Parts: sequence; C-alpha cells; structure tokens
Amino acid sequence: MTASNLTPNCLWPLGAELGEGPLWHAAEQRLYFVDLVGNALHALDADGGRHSWQLPTYMCWLLPRKDGDGFMAGLRDGIVRLWLAPELRIEYLHRPLEQEGVRLNDAKVDAHGRIWAGSMNAGNVHSPDGKLYRLDPDGSLHTVLTQYHICNGPTFSLDGSTMYHNDSLLGRTYAYAVQTDGSLGTPRLWRQFGEGEGSPDGMTVDSEDCVWIAQWGGSRVCRYSPQGELLATIAMPVEQPSSVAFGGPDYKTLYITSAWQDYDADKHARDPLAGALFSVQVDVPGVPAHQFG
Repeated sequence: MTASNLTPNCLWPLGAELGEGPLWHAAEQRLYFVDLVGNALHALDADGGRHSWQLPTYMCWLLPRKDGDGFMAGLRDGIVRLWLAPELRIEYLHRPLEQEGVRLNDAKVDAHGRIWAGSMNAGNVHSPDGKLYRLDPDGSLHTVLTQYHICNGPTFSLDGSTMYHNDSLLGRTYAYAVQTDGSLGTPRLWRQFGEGEGSPDGMTVDSEDCVWIAQWGGSRVCRYSPQGELLATIAMPVEQPSSVAFGGPDYKTLYITSAWQDYDADKHARDPLAGALFSVQVDVPGVPAHQFG
C-alpha cells in the first residue's frame, strides 16, 4: 500500500468544529460521526443522504448495541443509552465525572462487548485528570487507568489480546495486554510521536492487524504494523484529522473526521476544509465494529 494511491476525497464539507467518533453502521449502510463541541450527531448514507441531530450537550461518541435497540453514547457528563427513532431519547446510565472541566472524550467496543471510554480535562489539558473506564455488558462501570492527559483511542488487535491507547498531549501510544476478564497488563510505549508528526488521536485496526492513526496537527493519517513500523501515510488537506473508521460494503473505505478547534479567522482561511468528512479508498479492508452487550 503506497502513499501515492491514498488520496483523500472530501465527502461533506460541513465545517465541524470538532468532528470525531466515526462509526460505520452496516445494517443501515450509514456512517455516523459527531461534532463534539457543536452538540451534534451527523450521518451520511451510502447513497449520499445526510442527516443531523442536535443534542442537549457535547456528544463525544456513539457506539452500536448488539441487541439493535438504539445506541450507547458518551455525552459531556456521562454514559447514556440513546435512541434516534421515532424521536431522540436519552437515558443516563453512569455519571462518573466529578471534577470541574473534565469530560468524556473517545471510546470503542472490544471483542467481548465491553466499552472502553476515556476522559480528559478540557479546561486544562496539561493536568493529568483523564481516566479510562470500562463498561461491562452487565452495566457495571470500572475505572481501569488514571493519570492521562488526553485519552484517545483506544483500538484493539484482531485477537483482542492487545489494546492500543493514546495520551495525545504526550504524543504517546501505549500497548496493553488485555485479559479475558478485562484487566490490563503493564503498559509499554508502542510509539512516541515526534515533531512534525502530530499527536495520535482516533484510531482503528484493519484486517491485517495494522493500526491506522489520525495524527492531529500533523496533517496526516498513518498506517503502522503491529510492531509500530510506519507503512503508509495519507497526506491530508487539513491540519487536524481527528479520527478514522472503516466502512462501505467491502470495508475498503477509510472515513476520516477533522476539526478546526482553536482556529482564529486567519488560520481558518488557510485551512478552509477543516472540519470536513473525508474518505480514502484502501487496498486492505477494515473489520466491522464490535457491538456493546
């Protein structure tokens, strides 16, 4: 897979201030994603149809349920069940955030149907107040990691034995061994990102167990081997690519969200597609998203 054939296509120049959390919903043939600080959920159908819902507060992520009865979602202040039809309905399950300025940030479901959701101090990202929570299928919530600045990811190896997880402020991706009961082994530094590479943000794994990472501030999305070797680079026409997800009928479409967070007018003028949704056609397909439950 070479960089020359990885050309991003702008699908929806909607200008999300903080586009995040792309999720391909196979049953609906639809991509969902959020504008986190815009309090909005958006969806793009395979046939090009567009949909949007306004939320009462930040929406950080949306994840599928195995029973198909609505979704799981992370709002600014808690984990909820959410239904979009026949009308928007929200039911809070957990409100674990007690500190002023701390909000949920990113999440993913593992092969055992558990949600792993991180938090961060949005008011002071230099304060290590972020935590990683695990929501088990029985509804119980557990704090599994602390002392993170900006929790991003996670994603999991194909066999579920490894979790990759970012502290974006430090430019670090860690790898953890995952036990069947959800406990984690000692972290190892999987990759340290350097100057010019951007910060590791949202990520996913393809069918060859390689890791794709959106590199915020680096104008690129990269593919890495399970050992952390750089394999391919997508040069993005925006500075802040934020997250990635595979979709489409063959899972060979990589969807990429982006943002224009903290831009002034001059910077926005220099980065006019910031906040758009992009896609890239790849040779190696991804895998379907796991479902909670």
